[in-house]
Amino acid sequence: MGTFGLTHWLILGVVLILAFGGGRFSSMMGDVAKGIKSFKKGMAEDDEPHREPSRIDAKAAAEPVFDRDGNRIRDREI
Repeated sequence: MGTFGLTHWLILGVVLILAFGGGRFSSMMGDVAKGIKSFKKGMAEDDEPHREPSRIDAKAAAEPVFDRDGNRIRDREI
C-alpha cells in the first residue's frame, strides 16, 4: 500500500504540468536527461585507459600559404 500505482503517477504528472506549464516541465526533463547522459559519459571516460597520441594525431598543423584575401604569405616548400 506504500507504493504508488500507475494512476497516482499519472495524476502527479498532470498536476506538475499544470503547475509548471508544459514547456517549462519538458525543458526541466530535458536538462535532467542531459545531466544523466553527461554523467554516464564521464563514467565511461574514466574506465578507458590513457593512450599516447599517434604520430598522425601529434603532427602540428601546417601554416597557411595564403591569407584571407588570397595574398601569398610565404613561399611554398616542397
